[in-house]
Amino acid sequence: MWWFQRGLCALPVALVIWSSATFLISYATAVVLGHADLFVPYISDTGTEVPERCVFGFMLSISAFLGLGTMYVRYKQVQALISASESGLQLLNFTGLLMGIFSTVGMCVVANFQKTDMMSIHLLGAGLTFGPGTLYILVQTGMSYRMQPRFHGRDILWARMAVGMWTLCQYSYTCFASLTEGGSVFISSVLMYDDLPGVDVANKLHWRPGERLVAADLKLQLCGIANGYV
Repeated sequence: MWWFQRGLCALPVALVIWSSATFLISYATAVVLGHADLFVPYISDTGTEVPERCVFGFMLSISAFLGLGTMYVRYKQVQALISASESGLQLLNFTGLLMGIFSTVGMCVVANFQKTDMMSIHLLGAGLTFGPGTLYILVQTGMSYRMQPRFHGRDILWARMAVGMWTLCQYSYTCFASLTEGGSVFISSVLMYDDLPGVDVANKLHWRPGERLVAADLKLQLCGIANGYV
């Protein structure tokens, strides 16, 4: 029996595969139909026009439920391993579950409220996805530190710590770059209305060089991948 066939191990595997397929299919469809740029389009831009918006909304909603299931299983797993007297771990475990719920709710909002229709709600969903998602990874890293070496080795701790710090750095850099250099990630998208007068940011799907900070956009995509997979 392969490792991913044991118990509920198939759940996180399905999350990674399904999420990858979601972004790849919507991206390929949007690019082929000329609805989005080939190089580093916004994730939201690949799910704005029909038919890719239908695929994006449907598949990303399923990804959110798979993510919620994965996080709940993790919560119950830790709850079963630790004792009731370990209040610190109990609190971290519950906090992680809350962050996971917020993140998956945000993912559902992003999937079903397109930026061209309801920009403010779409940005709220993006904030819920990336912010609590990053905190979820850091909370899991903290729990791994407290739980090793009783329940797993240091390799798990170092792996989670590396991914957690990488995600935090990318998220922080992206927010800082977008606010200071006029980028257009979810925090500064609202500010672009002032930075780009005469440009309908919510409905603009094709960008010329100089109109946005491509480096910050790329880091946001990578941050999103980490939030979705860990």
